[in-house]
Amino acid sequence: MRHISRPTTLVGACAVLALVAATTAACGGGSSGSGGKSLEMITGVKSDPFYITMACAAQQEAKKRGVKLTVNGSAQWDVSVQRPIIDSVAAKHPAGLLIAPVDTAALTPSLSQMQNGGTKIVLVDTTVSDASIGVSRISSDNVAGGRAAAKSLARLMGDKGSAIVISVKPGVSTTDERTKGFDEEMKANHPNIKLLPVLYDNDLPATAASQIQSTLAAHPDLGGVFAGNTNTAQGISTGLQAAGKQGKVQVAAFDAEPDEVTSLKNGTLDVLVAQDPAKIGTEGVDQALAAIDKKKVTASIGTDMVAITKANLNSPSVSKYLYKAGC
Repeated sequence: MRHISRPTTLVGACAVLALVAATTAACGGGSSGSGGKSLEMITGVKSDPFYITMACAAQQEAKKRGVKLTVNGSAQWDVSVQRPIIDSVAAKHPAGLLIAPVDTAALTPSLSQMQNGGTKIVLVDTTVSDASIGVSRISSDNVAGGRAAAKSLARLMGDKGSAIVISVKPGVSTTDERTKGFDEEMKANHPNIKLLPVLYDNDLPATAASQIQSTLAAHPDLGGVFAGNTNTAQGISTGLQAAGKQGKVQVAAFDAEPDEVTSLKNGTLDVLVAQDPAKIGTEGVDQALAAIDKKKVTASIGTDMVAITKANLNSPSVSKYLYKAGC
């Protein structure tokens, strides 16, 4: 348990009141009491610049608010990897938990048990289907982001040819919504673009690289690709370079981590739909503390996104959306 510092007068008062057993507990630093709070954060993938940016902002906000935040993260996007981390954090009985669950359903029992134990849970970036989990949900409008990617890609393709989505895996709330928005926009407004079946790379860049090369071999008219997240975009960039198709196949990608920005500059990627992970992290801390302190909590918060191209990359209004590789 971590505690924020207390004024000397309060410490002295508690020392006196400790003589009365019934009052001692009230002066102790319980995890949900205003005198001491512990916050934990579990990200989707700890090495992902999106989550690094989110965690850095969350830690900065926690420090500003006078509490310490411990950050954990999965080594890969996998329920079997994230569940033990949740169980380990649950054993600490933290006052608050910020978490990006890697599945919409499989982790619900563990989160429900923690929530029933008194921990205030805030879902950041990804969510679960059970609406009873979480005092607040903070995320981008991923359906709108998928539509924006489709509009940009269709324009670059001249509204013709084949296009494909490569994403993480089914059952991830954010990337499922991005695919949904992309498909809706393409089918409604770009009928001359043929959508190929969605491929899933399990968040492995090497798999995405292999998949894009296989797709190019099977569909020579491939004109556009939508990468559902950072690691997928990295793999697609590698695959296009290996196939000698850099600049010949248009690519719209989600996120704006350092490697993606480099790929945008060298022409391997053409559009980045960037989120605001720092805002998600900051709001996550604020909402968790509001719930702990029994103050007003905002149940759902949407954060902004921006489409980044070579033309606006150096604009001051865009630079704040670029992700970090470290704090």
